Amino acid sequence: MKRVDVVKWVATAIQLVGYGLTGLNIVPWNVYAFIIGIVLWFWVGAMWKDRAIMVVHLGAFVAILGGYLSS
Repeated sequence: MKRVDVVKWVATAIQLVGYGLTGLNIVPWNVYAFIIGIVLWFWVGAMWKDRAIMVVHLGAFVAILGGYLSS
């Protein structure tokens, strides 16, 4: 398995944990999981040279960080 595939699946698992923590209202751990997942998915986008993946995860990072800081 390639490194990018490992990172992709780890990022996906962490994002799913973030969704689960959000559903259970476990704050701020849900935010931490999302940030880790977002950073890993951004890395996947960089490895693939896929700007769309990088932009959407940069936007997600800004949105989640902004929400976290304003709460």
